[in-house]
This record gives sequence, C-alpha cells and structure tokens, in this order.
Amino acid sequence: MAIKFWLRSAACAALAVSVPASAETTDLGANLERFAYPLPVKWFESTSQGHAVRMAYLDVQPSGPNRNATVVLLHGKNFCAATWGDTATALAAHGYRVIAPDQVGFCKSTKPPGYQYSFHALAELTLGLLDRAGAGRIVLVGHSTGGILAIRLALLHPDRVSSLVLVDPLGLNDTLAEGVPYADLGALRAEEAKTDAASIKAYQLRNYYHGIWRPDYDRWVEMLAGQYAGAGGDVVRDAQARLSDMIETQPVAAELQRLSVPVTLIIGELDATAFRANTAPPERRGQVRTVPQAAEEAVKRIKGARIVRLGGLGHAPQVEDPARFQDALLGSLEP
Repeated sequence: MAIKFWLRSAACAALAVSVPASAETTDLGANLERFAYPLPVKWFESTSQGHAVRMAYLDVQPSGPNRNATVVLLHGKNFCAATWGDTATALAAHGYRVIAPDQVGFCKSTKPPGYQYSFHALAELTLGLLDRAGAGRIVLVGHSTGGILAIRLALLHPDRVSSLVLVDPLGLNDTLAEGVPYADLGALRAEEAKTDAASIKAYQLRNYYHGIWRPDYDRWVEMLAGQYAGAGGDVVRDAQARLSDMIETQPVAAELQRLSVPVTLIIGELDATAFRANTAPPERRGQVRTVPQAAEEAVKRIKGARIVRLGGLGHAPQVEDPARFQDALLGSLEP
C-alpha cells in the first residue's frame, strides 16, 4: 500500500510541476525583506558564536478572555513563523498569548556565515527571546524540525515548559541508523544548488499533501523559493545545507524517555516525510520510518504521552486544514 501511494503521489507531483517555476520566482530577499507576514513582526537581538544575530518573531496578545498562559509555536525547516498565522490568531481568540519566532538561519532571521547550527544553540536563543519578551512558563508547540527543537528545549529547561505538543515532528527516529547515508556539507550544498520553486513544490506535494495541491499552498512555495532568487541566494543555500546537517546528525530518538513534561503528539496520518529517505539504497528505504510510523513507537517510550491521529491529513495539518488542526491543538491545551 505504501509503495502504491508513493507512486501515485510522485506521478501527481510530476504532472503538477512539469513546467519549471524558477523563472517566475520573485526575489523576496535572503531574509524575506519583501514578504509580508500576516501579523506584526517584532525583533530580538543577541549574540551567538561571536555573531550578532537578530530573530524575527510574532507576539500576539489574547483577544479573548485572558488565560494568563503563553503558547510558543516553533516552525519546521520548510516553514516560517508566518505559516502559524491562522493558528496564532485562533489561540489568541481563546485567550492565549502566542509567540512564534523565526529561528536563526531561517526566514526573516539572521543567517550568519559559517554558523554551527545545533538544536542546543537554537534552544538557548529561543529562551533568550522568551526572557526578553517576559514569557514565564510556556506551552511549547513544535512542528516538523521545530519538534526536535521543542524536545531539546524541554530537555534543557523542563522548569520553563508546562506541556509539550509535537506536530508531525522529525527526530523521533535516527534515519542514519535506519539506512540513510550521511551527506556531508559539500553534498548538501550541491543539493541546495538545485533547489527552486518547482523542486520545493514537488517535494511538498509528494511528502506533505499526499498528491493533492491547492492554490493556497502556492504562497508558501513562493515564500521559500523567493529567498533563493536574489543576490543573497547563496547565503540562504549555505544556511539550509547547514540546517540539513543539523537535522540528520542530531535526532532526539535516544532521549525521549528523559522527557518529564506532559507530551501530546498530533500526527497527520498521511504524512510521508522520512528525512532524506530518498537517498537511501533501494533495499533500505523501507526501513526508514516515516513521521507517523516513528510517532507510533515514540509515544510508547514517552511516559504519559498521548497521540492524536488526524486521518486524511499530511505533514502540515495547520496549513492543510486549519480549523481541524486548531480543534486538535486546543483540545490538547484544554483537556
């Protein structure tokens, strides 16, 4: 069944992106200077590894009766704080303060040359931002790569995290151990050199949206591709290659049992994401678990964890079906 699904999705991807899109890509700036976020952007300035860094973030105050609780939304590798716009607005309407940062290396935030990306470094920068914003204990929501970061932050600072919600998170399995060959920075840069709107759309169609594309997804493809399009494109490509190295070498699978905060996993059951599984030898690809497969095993290893399965949805349920995702998220916050 999985093979048939992959072939059907790949065929849909080929049809959907048969015309190259890169020639039409608008230069949005390496830091998305010309891409409008759905909510006002604030800035956090700090230093890291000897670099001055600046992080963009959304800070949405409650528009409903104030619960005196802060929810922090952490984006994935192919996403930005902007992608959380609908979610942030819905949470604020239910009385939550919402903070959604762009991590260093991503989107509107700084991309320092030669930066050594690690989830530890990003966690400490995120904590610094939260301290500056006056946020105390938080509900931490991490999507995709942001799920690894959320777990790392919760392991480092459990006293600051009241609960953890993981949305289709990566890192629950060690893909290198399962058969994905290690790719060094040079190989990852070579892959990034081929990235454009067409390749981004094909990847998302196949892995995120199970072969079904809607026009409203185009905005997020344009957001990502627009960073590569101008003079700063090489800066973005280098940052993305370094971030891929971080993801492939720093899973949290071996540390899940150390989590000491309440954990909910929200999983789109049609998510076909398995980080870099396409590079594994054909005979090993079936051993590289997808996000839903890894989540089913991980929930058994995290004390007291529960899993919410979203049938019919893929890797980005907050984008694919915002209302249904928001119901699931609010349910995890308001048991």
